[in-house]
Amino acid sequence: KMPQTPPFAAMFDSSGYNRNLYQSKEDNCGGLYYHDNNLLSGSLEALIQHLVPNVDYYPDRTYIFTFLLSSRLFMHPYELMAKVCHLCIEQQRLSEPGLDKNWMQKIAPKILQLLTEWTETFPYDFRDERMMRNLKELAQRIASGDEMYRKNVHQLLQNLIRKLAAVSQYEEVLAKIDATSTDRLTVLKTKPQSIQRDIITVCNDPYVLAQQLTHIELERLNYIGPEEFIQAFVQKDPLNNDKSCYGDQKKTRNLEAYVEWFNRLSYLVATEICMPVKKKHRARVIEYFIDVARECFNIGNFNSLMAIISGMNMSPVSRLKKTWAKVKTAKFYILEHQMDPSSNFYNYRTALRGATQRSLTAHSNREKIVIPFFSLLIKDIYFLNEGCANRLPNGHVNFEKFWELAKQVSEFMTWKQVECPFERDWKILQYLLTVPVFSDDALYLASYESESPENHIEKDRWKTLR
Repeated sequence: KMPQTPPFAAMFDSSGYNRNLYQSKEDNCGGLYYHDNNLLSGSLEALIQHLVPNVDYYPDRTYIFTFLLSSRLFMHPYELMAKVCHLCIEQQRLSEPGLDKNWMQKIAPKILQLLTEWTETFPYDFRDERMMRNLKELAQRIASGDEMYRKNVHQLLQNLIRKLAAVSQYEEVLAKIDATSTDRLTVLKTKPQSIQRDIITVCNDPYVLAQQLTHIELERLNYIGPEEFIQAFVQKDPLNNDKSCYGDQKKTRNLEAYVEWFNRLSYLVATEICMPVKKKHRARVIEYFIDVARECFNIGNFNSLMAIISGMNMSPVSRLKKTWAKVKTAKFYILEHQMDPSSNFYNYRTALRGATQRSLTAHSNREKIVIPFFSLLIKDIYFLNEGCANRLPNGHVNFEKFWELAKQVSEFMTWKQVECPFERDWKILQYLLTVPVFSDDALYLASYESESPENHIEKDRWKTLR
């Protein structure tokens, strides 16, 4: 019987973790240190041992996730995989000769389950040929034991290959989108009026636009692997001076692509506001985006909301005093208040907690949506990493820190699995992803042409730009 895998949200309960679920093999011996049933630290070797199932033991799922996530701070995933394979084979060799078949029946489902969790949660690790080789070797060994395992192994490899194909396809699409928007920008520079439509003619309903933004956000969120957070700030392992843990480890850019999308959306908003020649048109675009942002807030799409607000706060937009005078700004101030950075984004964090609570009891996908303000999430994880050492003075791995990291990342894992409930509108999506956006200089130029410079600094800048 395969060990059961609980869903992600259930892994880390609200008070902390199900750390007391440990079926601990030993307490404070064999290189692992526990307190009140909680694993606090251990030598790297002992932690690797603790990951490998044996006849009477299967590691707790929170442990598997936490260790696979954080072990990459100390070693390459392929080195870990090689050790896991070695330990499994070692176990088999040490079992009594006559028990081989019997041993295989008891242990095979457990090893298979461990490999399933690894390939499902960290598929990008397997973009490395060395990982694939090790996986196939171990899988082969299991499959040779029994017809049923052969099917399961085949299934596991198929699922993994499907996931890796999907991410490659997604990367190709992103590259195409980048190319398209660059081509269009060249056209825009040479003859601005020729291709310019504005967003309101493409989608006059702010509700629909907020829904299409949510499509883009969820799709991009979905492709980010949990390990990309850790890989974003890997340093050298202090115990091993000569090698950085990361030489060739970065197998994906989904996290960067997502941050670029945020920047693009901010510049798109600023471009749409600065482009119209008439003041009343500019005011109308501002009010339109305020409504879009408000709907993003209601949906739980905090990333688009923040990108829209930051686009409106760019100086080429905020300097348009006469335009803003025509706008009903009360709604805008409410949104700004929600995303106010003071007290470490206290208001936003409260709203995020509310959305997270709502998603836990949700009956529909619509109520499950939580799209965090992404660069703040990265910053939180970064500070958590910077604030604590990876190793304790005795050389042990500081596992308590990794529980905390895993807790933050596992919350993100729950959010990224939500299916977008809104219907796609390809025309609007195409526009949002590929319409050219102005650079900083082009924004200032458009802004000064709409409302002339007010002081020496602005006048000088305008001269230079022209």
